Amino acid sequence: MEKYKLEPLKDNVEEMFIGPFGSSLKNDCFVDEKEAFCMVYEQKHAIKKTMNVETRYVNENKYNELKRFNVRSGDIIVSCRGTIGETFVIPDNAPFGIMHPSIMKIRLKKDVYDKNYFNHLLCKRLKKHEVEANGSGVKMAISAKKLGEELFPVPTIQQQKNIEKKLALVLNVIDQRKKLLLAMDNLIKARFVEMFGDLNTNPMGWELKAFEEITELITDGEHATPRRSDKGIYLLSARNVLNHSLQLDDVDYIDEEEYERISKRIVPQAGDVLLSCSGTVGRCCCVPEGLRFQMVRSTAILRFKDILNPIFAEYMITSDFVQKQIDKAKTASSQANLFQGKIAKLKGFVPPIELQDDFLDFVKQVDKSKVAVQKSLEEMQLLFDSLMQEYFG
Repeated sequence: MEKYKLEPLKDNVEEMFIGPFGSSLKNDCFVDEKEAFCMVYEQKHAIKKTMNVETRYVNENKYNELKRFNVRSGDIIVSCRGTIGETFVIPDNAPFGIMHPSIMKIRLKKDVYDKNYFNHLLCKRLKKHEVEANGSGVKMAISAKKLGEELFPVPTIQQQKNIEKKLALVLNVIDQRKKLLLAMDNLIKARFVEMFGDLNTNPMGWELKAFEEITELITDGEHATPRRSDKGIYLLSARNVLNHSLQLDDVDYIDEEEYERISKRIVPQAGDVLLSCSGTVGRCCCVPEGLRFQMVRSTAILRFKDILNPIFAEYMITSDFVQKQIDKAKTASSQANLFQGKIAKLKGFVPPIELQDDFLDFVKQVDKSKVAVQKSLEEMQLLFDSLMQEYFG
């Protein structure tokens, strides 16, 4: 990383502080849009990095009470509760508003930092800090006071713009790759509807059966707390089950002895369909070839009879038709759950197996293209990460 002059961040900001006390902006303070004076910027804007989220509003009296916490174009907001350290540059021409208690606002002085360059620098810095709890119990990456005391590099504006231009080029390619993957996913969904119709109306008249009639097995994972290891065999939970794929970056492990103990009840097989049944309920994917794992109670296995192709079953489960059934069937206490008995009563369609197999062939073709795009995406992400390390340390 090139050497630049270092200055305390507080010397180069106009304003930097956390939002108002929670008691100042409770749920009953929000009003309908027709009564709104301004919007409220929340951490969901920082997490999703977009203005295109559900918006809440306050009236003029509440704005006047909290106008010190105003937000305007060019400000940078930071998520400070739950998901910590996500940032968002408020875009040009964004509506004015006030801060929610869950965010920090940084308003830079003019002509010191390019806001997009600074946003990347800030993201890198925030990742270095361990989460700590402040006096109110809100978990934060770092307090505004401590952040303000840190020394930040201050390249010339032209140097910042040159760095940001390189980062933006790579980010643009990454964004295009992600959009292409999404387009391929949407292509598969469109092909599903083309071949099998809208399952909500069933225009092709497919036979409707309960899952207990079309499966050989419905069961969930280990109920007792498994003995985890630092490495070994995957132990999957609901968080690892995404729609049409497994997330194995954040996964637990068990050793061979624990695997054998759990496997006395059930051994997952390629072609089984995994279903998340606790917390975030209803996500599913097929078990791929060659994956050796066990699972905890938050994940269920559905092993379908040979009248259903597992890939067809996977896309049927993620359809609105089955997802609506799951929403009605899940129980809600401290978190949502979908129990085996409820899964068994879900209903699905049984089109001709030859048509299901044709759909499988189509999915395989698209998946081959997705592998190439995913590889390119990962390469570009590595390039971006290396540039971030080079420029920001």
